[in-house]
Amino acid sequence: MEELIARRYVNALVDVTSSEQRVAYSEVLSAIADLFTDTKVQERLTSPLVSAEDKTSFVLDGLKDADSNLTNFIKILGENGRLDLIPTIAKSLNQELQKESNEYEGVVTAGHELGATELEDLQNSLKKYTGSTISLTQEKSDIDGIKVTVEDLGIEVNFSKQRVKEQLIDFITKSL
Repeated sequence: MEELIARRYVNALVDVTSSEQRVAYSEVLSAIADLFTDTKVQERLTSPLVSAEDKTSFVLDGLKDADSNLTNFIKILGENGRLDLIPTIAKSLNQELQKESNEYEGVVTAGHELGATELEDLQNSLKKYTGSTISLTQEKSDIDGIKVTVEDLGIEVNFSKQRVKEQLIDFITKSL
């Protein structure tokens, strides 16, 4: 539900801004969203004891150099009691920017460190498959294989030694 509401605000923001402004707004909104990890900030922005005007001014105090569109956007969020949606709005706006540029970010999880050429080969393979430029970052894990995830495209590929072993055994038993 939260994502649907945030999506409406993002669509409105996209309709009235240029692509350069959207990039700038995404950076600002992501910075504000990062503040929500602090429990004191989150309590202040979600507390029913703090008035909507105080919450809005609290957010706007940190945006001294923001242009009028972004300021008005924050004011509208505050008036409608939707300041707690800023992290979701920032995420949705980032997804929209990725769609526009056709560039996405993904994660490779592996039990061992992949070389730069292997990572580049994975990126090129995904580009052939999706038609999108995908930038992969690597995370080390204890899995015995490789897992590639690109959330915004809904891609999850998993190559596990255990799974291959099970499929091979299953194939051999069926062929007997």
